[in-house]
Amino acid sequence: MAADPWLVHVARLRRNHGATAHEVRRGPVVLAGPLDELGIDPGRSVVPLDAEAECDITLRPFDGGIDAEGTVRAPWVGICRRCTVPVSGELTIAVRERFGDAPIAEDELYPIVDDTIDLGPLVRDAIVLDLPAAPLCREDCRGLCPQCGADRNEAECACVAPIDPRWANLDVLR
Repeated sequence: MAADPWLVHVARLRRNHGATAHEVRRGPVVLAGPLDELGIDPGRSVVPLDAEAECDITLRPFDGGIDAEGTVRAPWVGICRRCTVPVSGELTIAVRERFGDAPIAEDELYPIVDDTIDLGPLVRDAIVLDLPAAPLCREDCRGLCPQCGADRNEAECACVAPIDPRWANLDVLR
């Protein structure tokens, strides 16, 4: 069985205050459960199942824990919210978190267990919070025609918007 790429042994680092350690780790992004259980809309962008994330991080000890500062990178895929074409990109997320023996509050510190920190939850949390909620293929995407469904990025259609009878009396003013 392969070793977990996100586990970092920090006993030596914790004994040497003022020291730093630079770690670059790559591995799969492990979500705790299906996206809908995590409160993520399945229609938004996701990290592909076979993709690897990268965590490039500098670790510094402090009294009672470890500061972690660096960058998380991961690819993502999704569907353009306006024209429904597949889109993809890469996330580059700056992270600064703390690991500690005894958390002050439940979510303030990631735990240190047996002088080992697990970067997996940090990577997962950073990615889930930074995924585009409503991705676009490009900023000026014109979307689909609501009448005929034509992609207005490729060509204009001859459709005319239907007249809303509630506003028909105002058309006289034109």
